[in-house]
Parts: sequence; C-alpha cells; structure tokens
Amino acid sequence: MLALQEQLTVRNARPDDVSRISDLINMVAYYFNASPCSEVAPWFLASITPSAIAGYIVDPKFNYLVGCVGQALAGVIALRDATHVHHLFVAPEYHRQGVATRLWEHAKTDAIAAGNMAGFSVRSSEYAVPVYQRFGFQVIGECAEKDGIRYVPMKLEPS
Repeated sequence: MLALQEQLTVRNARPDDVSRISDLINMVAYYFNASPCSEVAPWFLASITPSAIAGYIVDPKFNYLVGCVGQALAGVIALRDATHVHHLFVAPEYHRQGVATRLWEHAKTDAIAAGNMAGFSVRSSEYAVPVYQRFGFQVIGECAEKDGIRYVPMKLEPS
C-alpha cells in the first residue's frame, strides 16, 4: 500500500474543480470563527463560493493548486502575487497526513521560480499556526479579528 504522500497528485486547479473546492473550504471554514458557536462571516462565505473560486483560478495574480488522492479532493492552496498564502485548506479526513506540506512545497517552489525574493505572509487560523510554524513561518503579531474572522499574522522570511 502506498503512503498517502505517494498517492497525492498536485496540479493546477481547473474550472471543473470549483464546486469541490468551495465545498471543502466551507467544511472547515469554522476554524476561522471568532466564536465557536457563531456563524461563519458572510463576507468570508462570499469569498469561497464556486464563482469566487473560479475567479481566483483564472486571475493571473493567483497560483491555485489542488491535491487529489485518486478522484478525491484532499486539499487546496492558493498563493496571491507569489507571496501571500490566500488559501490552504485540507479535508478533515486527510489532516495530519502530509497533504498541507506537499501543497506548500509545490506552491513555494512555483513562487520562487516566478521570482519571489520577498518571502511569504499568511493570516493563519489559530488552529493552523503549528502547521505554518513547521513550514518556517513566524508569528509577527497578536491574534486579530476582522468582522468575525480570527487570524494570526505570520511571515516566512526569504531564505
């Protein structure tokens, strides 16, 4: 039996992926809530609709990648301007199996090949801070909240 890392295929997102990407992000969006019992912020939900995802995929400022195991969507990552992690979400059944790491490695390699010399930034959920720290990111500010979404600002300096 192949390890999940060997089964995972990373590729550019396509228009036929948008509904599955939106569904995956909606499934884990509660990790960003300021309060565990509150509804996910409407502005955030609007940013992860299939039409919004379709816009990111075709926007040249974004590199939007998906990780698949067979036909199953295991995770997604999107870098904006080759410097900012806009999305990094992994389906719950694939957590702690290296999916985020593989997606990050692909996106980072693409960004560096595109000329990124500035490093990377992310507004991480509190839940994902340890993941980004394993990637080398450092917390650069206090946990903040924007319209019901909590995040931790982080930066990865250029190497």
